[in-house]
Amino acid sequence: MKTKAISVKDLLAEASEWRLISLLFDCPTDDWRKQVSSLAAVLEDKKLKRAAIAAQTEASEGLFHSVFGPGGPAPGREVSYRGWVQPGYMLAEVATFYDAFSYEPVTDEVPDHVSVETGFIAYLRLKEAFAREEADMEAAEITAEASKKFIDEHLSKYAEQMSRILTASGIEYLTLAGKALFQRVGRDKDRKKQIFLPVLENEEEVSEFECGLT
Repeated sequence: MKTKAISVKDLLAEASEWRLISLLFDCPTDDWRKQVSSLAAVLEDKKLKRAAIAAQTEASEGLFHSVFGPGGPAPGREVSYRGWVQPGYMLAEVATFYDAFSYEPVTDEVPDHVSVETGFIAYLRLKEAFAREEADMEAAEITAEASKKFIDEHLSKYAEQMSRILTASGIEYLTLAGKALFQRVGRDKDRKKQIFLPVLENEEEVSEFECGLT
C-alpha cells in the first residue's frame, strides 16, 4: 500500500523536528547546546522550541545518565521496554534497517537507544526528501514505507511508556521531548496482542520452581 504523498518542504521540516528530538534524548556534550539552539531556530513547533530553550539550562551529562542510564527511571534503550522479546533478535532487526539505508550515526550510544532510533527517522525523512526532489518516486516510496514500519515495529513499542515516565520527572525539556515523540509515533497497535507469563500467586505453585532442583 502506498504511503500518503508529502512535499519536500514538509519532509525537510519533519527531518529537522526528528533530529531535534534525537538530540534532546542524547547526552549533552561538546557543542550539543549550540546544535539544539540552531535546530530550534528553524522549527515552527512551539513545544519543541520550548524544549530546546529549557534544555539550555536543565541539561547536563549527570542528569542524562541518571535518567536514561542503568537503573535510571527512564531506560534509554528499546530492549528495556520489550518484555519477552529476544534482545539479540531485536538488535539484529534494528541493524538490518540501518544497513539497508546506510545509516551510520556518529554516536557513543547503542543501536537501540532512543536517540539513535529517532535520529534514524530524521535520516529517512531527508532521504525521502532527496528522492522526491530527484523525482525518484520508487526510492521515495520505499523510504517512506521503511520509516512507517520502523516506527510501528520499534519506536511505538516504548514511546508512550517513556513519555509517561518523563512527564512525571518534572524536567521540562525531557517532558516536552517525550510528548513530542509520542505525538509523532502514537500508541502501539499490537499492545493488546502482547502475551505475558502468568503471575504465580499460590505458594504451592511457587515452591515447584525452587532454585537448584531439576
